Amino acid sequence: MIKLGFIGTGNLAASILKGLQQNSKDFEIYLYDILPEKADLLARQYKARACDFPELVQTADVFLLAVKPKDIKDLLQDLKVYKLGGKLIITVAAGIGLSVYEQALPGVAVVRVMPNTSCAVLQAVTGMVRGQAVTEQQAKIAEQIFSAVGKYLWVEDRQINAVTAVSGSGPAYFYLFTEVMAQVGAKLGLSKEEADFLARETLVGAGRMLAEDSRSPQELREAVTSPNGTTYEALEVFRKQGLKELVGQAMQACLKRAEEMEGEYRG
Repeated sequence: MIKLGFIGTGNLAASILKGLQQNSKDFEIYLYDILPEKADLLARQYKARACDFPELVQTADVFLLAVKPKDIKDLLQDLKVYKLGGKLIITVAAGIGLSVYEQALPGVAVVRVMPNTSCAVLQAVTGMVRGQAVTEQQAKIAEQIFSAVGKYLWVEDRQINAVTAVSGSGPAYFYLFTEVMAQVGAKLGLSKEEADFLARETLVGAGRMLAEDSRSPQELREAVTSPNGTTYEALEVFRKQGLKELVGQAMQACLKRAEEMEGEYRG
């Protein structure tokens, strides 16, 4: 059994525990939170062991740092006093480069990951960065953890901010588009409930098509766009109003902010 310790027991930790419970029996789970009652509640729900910080660090083979980025610096200082040889640290903190961990804990194996909120329904896509000291076996453990909540993709650390711009923040883009479609649908004569239902289910169906149909997004779009038809007219408005450029600007802004956050932490 792999001894997996969670430092922080918020929504992401709960989602990963849910995925592991359904998809993997290879982990013995330990939980620590600065608020012990949170760890206790999650431990009861998922048949894990709530413990204090020293016990978790000394016992676990793998630590998943599920804390806010602002708390990482102090957490790394706390970890420095322990013998971490042979252990794997997985961090989900946004805006903190791999080098920060490797400088704070020289020689320790670190995997940096960027999941998204679809972990909650086990449909996440997670970007993963492998540190210099990570062994093949440790990389497989990281894959096992995040395949339990969806799909994963190994990337370079320099690419992780682009991952944030596409998939880390990406769910919010689709939620916004769905929100606007529902609002406009209500203005066109549907009830709020009807418009919301149609917009949500259309997004769900389109997502299933993207996941299960071998055609590219372009091919799927073209398949529902008859020349001079209703869909064609709608898409022409998007084209003329510069949707492609607008999406590009939004994603560049996301990328820039992620880079700024890394600079702020290093500073």
